[in-house]
Amino acid sequence: MEQMFYTVERSQQIVISLLKQYGIRKIITSPGTTNITFVASVQHDSWFELYSSVDERSAAYMACGMAAESGEPVVLTCTGATASRNYVPGLTEAYYRKLPVLAITATQDERRIGHLVPQVIDRSNIQNDIAVCSEHIRASFDKDDEWDATIRANRAIQALWHHGGGPVHMNLQTTYNRDFSVKELPKALKIPRYTFGDKLPAIEGKVGIFLGAHTIFTPQLTELVDKFCTKYGAIVFCDHTSNYQGAFRAMFALIGTQSIHRCNVGTMDLLIHMGEVSGNYAGSISACKKVWRLSSDGELRDKVHKLTAVFEMSDEDFFEQYTHDYDGVIAVTNSWMEQYKTEYNLLYNMIPELPFSNIWMAQHTIGKLPKNSFLHLGILNSLRSWNLFDCHSSIYGSSNTGGFGIDGILSTVLGASLVHPKQLHFCVIGDLAFFYDLNAVANRHVASNIRILMVNNGKGTEFRIYNHPGNAFGEEADEFIAAAGHYGNKSHKLVRHYAEDLGFEYLTASNKEEYLRVMERFINPELTDRPMLFEVFTKSEDESQALYEINHLTPNKEDVIKIKMKEISEKVLSEKVVNSLKKIIK
Repeated sequence: MEQMFYTVERSQQIVISLLKQYGIRKIITSPGTTNITFVASVQHDSWFELYSSVDERSAAYMACGMAAESGEPVVLTCTGATASRNYVPGLTEAYYRKLPVLAITATQDERRIGHLVPQVIDRSNIQNDIAVCSEHIRASFDKDDEWDATIRANRAIQALWHHGGGPVHMNLQTTYNRDFSVKELPKALKIPRYTFGDKLPAIEGKVGIFLGAHTIFTPQLTELVDKFCTKYGAIVFCDHTSNYQGAFRAMFALIGTQSIHRCNVGTMDLLIHMGEVSGNYAGSISACKKVWRLSSDGELRDKVHKLTAVFEMSDEDFFEQYTHDYDGVIAVTNSWMEQYKTEYNLLYNMIPELPFSNIWMAQHTIGKLPKNSFLHLGILNSLRSWNLFDCHSSIYGSSNTGGFGIDGILSTVLGASLVHPKQLHFCVIGDLAFFYDLNAVANRHVASNIRILMVNNGKGTEFRIYNHPGNAFGEEADEFIAAAGHYGNKSHKLVRHYAEDLGFEYLTASNKEEYLRVMERFINPELTDRPMLFEVFTKSEDESQALYEINHLTPNKEDVIKIKMKEISEKVLSEKVVNSLKKIIK
């Protein structure tokens, strides 16, 4: 008989490798065909301790006794069909005793469920009290499948201990591959979870922070992040929802959105991912070697498929631990920050005269917004446009990036404005989103601290921008994809009458000259006696052209040479200074 080793099925290999890396040895097997790829693989690995039980009911209770007595996790493995159902009593016992029992139920392709295929049953929903975590791990056929299996297997195994732990269910798909020729088990990626008090891993190489939507930073957290950036030479990639206003804030969208011009500002060895969903697509910063996720929820969230560690702790605790031995003065800049500023200023100064559009309005308005005001941005064109430019450090921002739909932004602004009635709340919103949430405008709690900038292009202009798939249909897209022509079809009277009848001060503009003239009233830093609604009419063609031009900024050769010469001179100067100091010390 041909000698057997490990299965060639990649998902099975990933699970087996992670069991070994997490130190899980004990496995109770029950006979079957669907779990052969797993059982035969671990059977030929002497590292594991295997036990046999024909009755799955008994196997589950054996696992309870073994886990309770040894203090170690115990794995169960069974075939498809009703075998898994027999685990329920024992897993229920494990659930209420918080015993670390991992039930690996083998399964065929889940797409066969409901098609009268023998031994195929639906395990997509399990009872509430038989597992603290349940993961379906598909067979792997490409890198994305491997990534998904790796994340799910790590999550499932960690749940055996996480927050008190308990039994876990892993539904592991097989293709019934009979090839067991893999002599050396490929090592899967273990993604450890660190909590407060653990010995944390060392930071090596170039490190940056990517900050998604986040609550407003406290002065203490800002100081800790600034100290961290000073110590490690890091910067913080932000958008207007990040709400970090420290010395190392880098609004990366203008740089990251470039289609032709490339720089290495966004490249690094380690990326620390904080915050929640970000609307800064250009700021994904995927040009990193690995990612650490920092969040008090401790969940494995892997946006760019490079997650290597999770830190379940508060932001303050994380940065405190990594800076506790650093007493240096908090610097305002570092070399990376200087590089970012140089690149940003270069691109900003290259912006041509853009068409009248949301981007043009952002460019000419954001720097003049009153200090200490709040900026709310609608999904998606407004958020993308205004993220290209920075604002005063006293201004904080928000957007409904959680669900990332166009609905509810006006209601969100209304709720926020009621908490701080003396603070101006500016909202930039498109016409579809505005009419979608029109009820909020008529709410009797609307106060004079609300100012709405409504960009009316008569359609979902997002679907008509040059790089959107909907634009390939041309004007045909307007009818059903971009939903053009609704809500008065850019009527200059509809919103005016509605707003004025509700007590709003109504402002309007249809070109740059009108906008700049009226804008001064709109951004008046003093609270007025009425809320304001500033309706601006643009064309989707101009919105698309403005985005194209902002995405294709290309420095001329002279600018590039100046930048390179500046970088070289600074490097040489710093080396000379260092050498001179060494001579003085000697």
